[in-house]
This record gives sequence, C-alpha cells and structure tokens, in this order.
Amino acid sequence: MILDRRALLASLAAAASPVTREGRPVSLVPTDQQVKKPSSATIPLWPGPAPGSPPPPDLPAPKLQRSSVTGGKEYRLKGIAAPVLFVYRPARPNGAAIIVMPGGGFTFLSIENEGSVPATFFTDFGYTVFVLSYRLPGEGWTNRADAPLQDAIRAMRVVRRQAEGFAVDPDRIAVLGFSAGGHVAASLATDYAKPLYPPVDAADRISARPALVGLMYAVTTMKRFETHSVSRANLLGPAPSAELVLRRSPLAHIGGGTPPCFVGCALDDPIVPPFCSIDWLAACQTAKVPVEGHFFEKGGHGFGLRLSTDNPGALWPELFRLWMGKHGF
Repeated sequence: MILDRRALLASLAAAASPVTREGRPVSLVPTDQQVKKPSSATIPLWPGPAPGSPPPPDLPAPKLQRSSVTGGKEYRLKGIAAPVLFVYRPARPNGAAIIVMPGGGFTFLSIENEGSVPATFFTDFGYTVFVLSYRLPGEGWTNRADAPLQDAIRAMRVVRRQAEGFAVDPDRIAVLGFSAGGHVAASLATDYAKPLYPPVDAADRISARPALVGLMYAVTTMKRFETHSVSRANLLGPAPSAELVLRRSPLAHIGGGTPPCFVGCALDDPIVPPFCSIDWLAACQTAKVPVEGHFFEKGGHGFGLRLSTDNPGALWPELFRLWMGKHGF
C-alpha cells in the first residue's frame, strides 16, 4: 500500500509541535542504511506557528479521508495546521530532487493520487521527492490568499538548506504541481522572490527559485471565467479585488526570471480550462522562457498516474523525466 493512513496521521500530529534545533526544522528521514525502498518521513516547514495562524483553539485538525473518484478511490487530506514535507528517498539518489504539490481545488489535498503515487514513481529513477502539504486557504488563516505560496517558498528554502543531508544538489531542485497545486507551483515560479512573510531563520536567506517547474492540468490564473471557479473562491474568498486577482494570477507575471517549464493537460478537461496550460506555454515563449507542452486528446481532470496504458497521456511522467534530463536532472 502506497499510503499508510495511520503513519500519515501520526506524522501530521507530530508536525503540529515541530522539533527544532538551532531554530530550524530537524530532518526525520532515516539513514541510507535503513532505506531499501522509497520511504516517507516528515520535515516541519515552520519552527513555530505558520504565518497568519489563528489562535490554537481555532487551528484545523488533521483529517484523512478515503474518497471515491473516477477510476477508483484515493486519500484526501484536510485540516493542515502545521504544513510539512513528506520525504521519499530513493535507494540510489541521483542528486536531484522534486517538490510535489498535490491539487484539490484548495478544498483538500489529493495526497495519494497527486502525492505519494508520483513520489514513488520518481524515486524509482533516483529522485529524492518531497510532497508538500500546504495550508488550505479556507481553514482559518488570516492571509488566506498568500498561505499556500508562503508554504511553497518556505519549502524550497528548507529543502535547499538541508540538501546535503539528502545527497541532493541544491541547484537541482524542481517542483511539480497538479491542478490547484499547479497554481502553487506556478506562483512559486513567478513570485519566488516576494517577501511574503518575516524571516524566521537562516533558511529564509536562501533563494526560493526552483530550477525547473512542472505544471499538470494547472490553475494558472484567477481571472473569472478563465479558471477553476472553486479554486478561485477558496483561494481569494468572496468578492476579491481586481488587485488581488491580478496578484494571484501567475500567468500575468511570467518573465525572464521564470524557470524552464513543462506543462501538460487533457484537452477534454471539464474542471480546469485547458487554456490555463496553453496560455502558460504561449506566455513562456513570449518571455523567451524555455518551455515544453504536451496536450492530450482525452484524460479529463485529476488523472495523476491513473490513465490506461492505451492513452498517450499515460506517458506524461516519462516525458517529464526525460525533459528534466535535458535540463541537467
């Protein structure tokens, strides 16, 4: 079984009171001698309360549910009071890492389908994978529109600071985001240098710019009628200002500093308009950002690694891996 429900909930509970050493999170990852297959442990993101935290009685409680979806069932995670990185270590590290950001419309995290499953796939090829459990905007955070991106920025810095301990090159850390998690990844690609929270330790002096960015059926804009309405409402709240919509529309902020990007989606996606991906590719080309796009005729939304082998879209993980290889990964 790829996801152990009890272990995950225990990790989340432990992360709510993170152990720290000299002001930074302590890695809970087993040693190389203990690792025979990819295994998960957790790293807390914040040494204290996350920015914009409500008072303790109002903090959300972790909740992991088994839900029915097209093609089977999956685990969904809510109640993220203390965001963490779930760490998957390969038997033979290749020196590169991927931070995976699951989707879920900012309502939940598809922690299995778009978290542990892709993590297991990429560790088989030597990548060290960190699955980010970022905060959900509607769970009481005073800075709801910034909370997921704050966690993504912090995650990149924490992984980069601890890279040596994972046999990872700090210059070879990519991000891979799905759906709403794709919005978090896309926002990191364009707003990695924004000062969204007061520095909490030495990690916050490190660049949060990812080396590469993968966006699968990603939400890339918050403009009404051009995006997923549920993601927009959950992230921005009711009646957002035009300024907030623009600020949280990474498609509008692609520029020369945007890392190389890989985009993919199914053209029959009924949830996130395919033009979220198509327009991202076009904007990257205009900005002369290296970009590769794959658009599949069928597949719908949220397919992760579940597409049947007779669907060309089932090949996207291998295409992404090959593309990373072309960029030194």
